[in-house]
Parts: sequence; structure tokens; C-alpha cells
Amino acid sequence: MALFPRILPRGLYGRAALILIVPIVAIQLVVSTAFIQRHYEGVTRQMTQGVAIDLEFLLEEVAKGATPADARARAVAVAWPLELKVVLPAGPDAPVADQRGAFDLSGGVIIDTLRAKLPDLMAADVTDPERMVNLRFDSRHGPVQVKLDRRRMAATNPHQLLVLMIFTSILMTVIAYAFLRNQLRPITRLAEAANDFGKGRAVVYRPRGALEVRAAGRAFLDMRARIERQIEQRTLMLSGVSHDLRTPLTRLKLGLSLMPEDDDVKALLADVTQMERMVDEFLAFARGDAMEQMVEVDAVALVRSVIAAAGRGGGAVTLAAVEGRVSPVMMRPQAVTRAVENLIGNALRFGRQIEVSLQFSDTALRIAVEDDGPGIPADQRDEAMRPFSRLDRARDPNRGGGVGLGLSIAADIAMSHGGMLRLLHSDRLGGLKAELQIAR
Repeated sequence: MALFPRILPRGLYGRAALILIVPIVAIQLVVSTAFIQRHYEGVTRQMTQGVAIDLEFLLEEVAKGATPADARARAVAVAWPLELKVVLPAGPDAPVADQRGAFDLSGGVIIDTLRAKLPDLMAADVTDPERMVNLRFDSRHGPVQVKLDRRRMAATNPHQLLVLMIFTSILMTVIAYAFLRNQLRPITRLAEAANDFGKGRAVVYRPRGALEVRAAGRAFLDMRARIERQIEQRTLMLSGVSHDLRTPLTRLKLGLSLMPEDDDVKALLADVTQMERMVDEFLAFARGDAMEQMVEVDAVALVRSVIAAAGRGGGAVTLAAVEGRVSPVMMRPQAVTRAVENLIGNALRFGRQIEVSLQFSDTALRIAVEDDGPGIPADQRDEAMRPFSRLDRARDPNRGGGVGLGLSIAADIAMSHGGMLRLLHSDRLGGLKAELQIAR
């Protein structure tokens, strides 16, 4: 049973073609078998039996002849109206054994029927290219040779029905597949629109096709509209909350700046600064730059600019390699920049040597950030990418004043681009390898 899923096509077009072709081929096989074995053989046998009656009458006239000359005269007199050619005694071209083609089905039926009806038949040859049947009979006056047209014993061009049936079946299959393709195209477009929306691209889509496909398309459009409204409302709400929180924070900073500078005031200012940073990270995580438009971006230049900014901040970050055929990639540049910044910032907090590499393929762009830090245990990598998750062991990926959202934001941005964020062990540097995948 497991063999069938591997043999069957996986695509919708392939399976639809299989649904069309298999019944047609099965019908052709059944009809062809019934036609050849029953109708074709039956008609040939009936026609041959009619000719056998004429031949039997001819042999009776030969047997009535007193002498070979009299027998020949009687045979010629009977053969002419029956459209038979008689040679008595038989000529040198008379067959000595049965002869028929390897694939001559009607020839075998002719010989078998004649032998069943005419016991005096010695040999039959049905291989003549001019479609003449050459027969050899035994009589008391010697061998008798009879030639007659094969068309009297077999239907003319019986293969025409099979050829016409096959041609018509192929034509109707092509026409049916063309209609079916028109019905499947709206489903394919719906899948493409859903796939693009999953990658953050809102393409123009209009429901088409059958009623069920149109209903599915309208449901997809309603779902996409609800998701977009929810994202917009969330962004507006968080913008309002951020504004409302920034106002009292600004007043606190202003009030603290007017107070005498001492250790307590410095500690309070540090708390206010940390609260501002937390508000910014909350907003960035919840917003995820969903309102930013997708554009074609030079990914290498984008990564170089992030590395340059990290270098100006004192980080030792290098671009290690660029693999594959470099070409522009559809993405939200600000979002991807934030994701790469988070990965590089996370690496800088725990490693001294950071290398960034890019790998281009036909299906995805992979941006890998590797460091020589302590890394993250394999059983804790999924937890490290969860929002507000903070590891307490050798390496805390969101340490350094964060709130546990650095990797979560990067993972969210990767998912909005149809990709994913993977945390792996760096074989090159021995630390953590954070690989950001962006679907193309």
C-alpha cells in the first residue's frame, strides 16, 4: 500500500490528468478486447463459414467427375460464378503447410474455421500481400488448388474502428483536460495568493471559477482583510500606548534632571532609560513592521550596512562569505535590518569574534550570524526564541538590558517573510549560529 503514494503524482494537475486518462484507457482496453475477441473474430468466422459452403460445393463437383479432365471442367464451371480460381492439379505455388502472420488474428480464425468445415483441406496460406487466400485440398483426382479474395472471409480494414476510437479518445482527453485546467487554475491562484500573504505580500486576487472555489476565495479575502485590520488596529493601539507612556516618562526624566545629582537620582534615571527601552522593544515586537511594504532589496548591501553600524559601535563583525547567485530579494528592509541587528547584537554580548554569511538559492535567502561564545544547548533553543524568555544558564540570548524579545523579534520577522529562524551550533567558530531564512 505504501507503494501507491510514491507512484501517484503529487500535484493537482497530475492527479486530475490521471483521473481523466485512467478511465478512458480502461474503456479503450475493454472495448478493444470485446471488439477483437467477439465482434471481429465472430464476423470473420461467420464470413468464412459462408465461403466454406461454396468450397464444399466445389469439392463435391470435383468428386463427381469421372476423369481429371471432367472434374476440372466441372470445377471451372462452378468456380466462375462463385468468384473462385481453381487449379487442377494443383500448381507449384500451392501451399504445403499452413502459413499466417505472427500478429494476423483473423488469419488464424480463417484457417481454424476452414479446417473445421472442410476435412479435405491440406494447407492454407493467408500471407499473400495482395490479400489472396491460397488453399490446397485433397481429392481422388489429385491435389486441388483454390484461390479467392480474403475480403470474402474477413472484414476490410477492421483496424479503422480502433484507430478512430483511439484518436477520438485522445482528442476528447485533451479537450477535457483543457476545461479541467481552467477549473483548476483558480485553485492554483488562490494557493499562490495565500502563500504570498503568508510571506507578507498582499497580491491582487479576485475569486474565479466554480461556485465552491469562489466561496473559498471570498473566505480567503475576508480572512485577509480581518487579519490586516487586526494588525493595523494593534499597531495603532500600541502607538497610542507608547505615546501615553512616553509622556510620563519624559516628565520623570525632566523632574529627575532638576533634582540634585546623587546616586539615587542616577539609579532612577537608569530605571527610566530601561523603561523607555522596554517600551521600544514591546512596540517593535508587537508591530513587527507589518505595515512596511515589500520591495526588492540588495541583501548584501543591507547586511554590509548593519555590519558597518555594528563596527562603529565597537563590535568586531566581519562578512565571511556570500554564496550562490546574488540577486535582489523581496523583503521589508527595515524589518530585516532590525532582525539582523538583533542577531548581531545578541552575538556581540556573548562572543568576541562574529562572522556573517549570506547564501542565495532559488527558494530562499539565508543570513547566518556565527559567534565564538558559549552557545545555547540544543534542548533550550526553542525556548530561547519564545517571547519574554530569559535563560538562566551559561548563555542568556536576551541578556544585557533586554526583556527577552531579541530573538523573538527576529523569528517573527522571518516568519512574516515566509521563512524561519534556526539556532544551530557553529562548526566554524564553536559558538551559536543563528540562521535567518527569507523565502523568495
